[in-house]
Amino acid sequence: MTFRGRLLAATLCVSALAAPAGAETLADAIALAYQNNPTLQAQRASQRALDENYVQARSGWRPTLGLQVTSNWAETQTPIAGRGVDLNGDGVPDSFGSGGVRRSNRGQAGISFNQPLWTGGRVAASVNAANADVLAGRESLRRTESVVLAQVIQAYADTRRDQESLRIRQENVNVLTRQLQESQARFEVGEITRTDVAQSQARLAQAQSLYQSAFAQLAITRAGYTTLVGQSPGDLAPEPSLAYMLPTDPDEAYKIAEEFSPQLRAQQFAEQASRARIAGARAERMPSVSANVTVGHSGLIDPFDPRDNFGRSVSATVTATVPIYSGGLVSSRIRQSVERNNADRITVEGVRRTVMQGVTQFWSQLIAARANIASSELQVGAARIAAEGTRQEQQVGLRTTLDVLNAEQELRQAELNQVSSRRDEYVAAANMLATMGRLEARNLVPSVPQYDAAKNFRKLRMTWGWVPWEEPVDIIDQYLTAWPSSKPVSKSSEPTATPGLQPAPTVTMSPTTR
Repeated sequence: MTFRGRLLAATLCVSALAAPAGAETLADAIALAYQNNPTLQAQRASQRALDENYVQARSGWRPTLGLQVTSNWAETQTPIAGRGVDLNGDGVPDSFGSGGVRRSNRGQAGISFNQPLWTGGRVAASVNAANADVLAGRESLRRTESVVLAQVIQAYADTRRDQESLRIRQENVNVLTRQLQESQARFEVGEITRTDVAQSQARLAQAQSLYQSAFAQLAITRAGYTTLVGQSPGDLAPEPSLAYMLPTDPDEAYKIAEEFSPQLRAQQFAEQASRARIAGARAERMPSVSANVTVGHSGLIDPFDPRDNFGRSVSATVTATVPIYSGGLVSSRIRQSVERNNADRITVEGVRRTVMQGVTQFWSQLIAARANIASSELQVGAARIAAEGTRQEQQVGLRTTLDVLNAEQELRQAELNQVSSRRDEYVAAANMLATMGRLEARNLVPSVPQYDAAKNFRKLRMTWGWVPWEEPVDIIDQYLTAWPSSKPVSKSSEPTATPGLQPAPTVTMSPTTR
């Protein structure tokens, strides 16, 4: 395709972007990513797998039931010299079958039921640690959701910026093409020199090169958008306002982030999990009690006669195990658990500082971008007036061709700065909300069905394997120990922000501002 053909295709594309009817909105992109993004889907699956750790930990309070079946067949062959000899000492010569061969068979079947009665707090600590891990995983899922949605918003804003940049570059090519044609016409009548024509040709070639770069950049941005959202961007509507979720001042932002930041909350729950594991390590010094009941049947299989050949046995056992000496293993595990908890506790403060740093960073970027928007709007207005005036002054001989070219270049650069400033302001606001913990689908697209990370966990609480006496054993194990571990409690969520993303108001641009 020739350059003119590509220019025409881009013109049609940019013209289509100006039509608001049927445009794809940011809410549409977020809804698609929320439902289909692979990173988010994988994190949800990981969280469901993490929920199973809680079930596995609680199985330490539940009984185990086992069935064992054995069958034995034996053949004994005695030499001729030993036949008729009393081998078993009963005073009667042993009798063997034909050829001195004796055969025997025996079968046994038994069911064993084992129930832990008290584990000294081992299982209780393991359950509390698993519960804290699950809560930390939910916060990690919240953080992944915030990161993905922030990436979607940035990709959306980048695509709109690059589409607008391509339009500006295209307009620059159109203007410089007309300028070259005008310069050639004036050169032919002797009004200007060949130098003026060469300057116009050089600027047009540069504009065409910048247009190609903008075209390639838009293709790259669209590919990134497709990776996140799952479909190629179409006609993108203007970004809706995020003001309904933004704080009014940095102090409010710090307060919200310290209470609701998913990154900080995840680390706090991780510290609770390692604290519970300290109690679990100390519980290794405690005794444990379990009960066992075994019912078995044994006898001849051939001939099979359950009434005469099989006997039954029943046994019930209560076993208390008291650890006395472990060679320093338990003490080492306790010290190890304490230091891991110290590391997690110190990391909480490190994460808190990181979150506060992020709030400061994005708040500063947001304020700077807003100031740049105001400055760039003034710059564009002034540059447009200067460019128009320079063109008029050139016609009466007060300005040179180079002055016109420079004025046009300054105008295009001012327009590009304005587009970039608007993009930077929007992305900074999204990153600010992500750091605070507010950039969630329930705040952006509340009409979309929301994924409930706790729903799968609630199903597992009473899943297969639960027994009615599990709760009393739980209570005994939680409190009848020298080193009880506290149960982690889920933190409250911030109320949903309303009304969600709303379409941006339609702005009709006048011909002078297009």
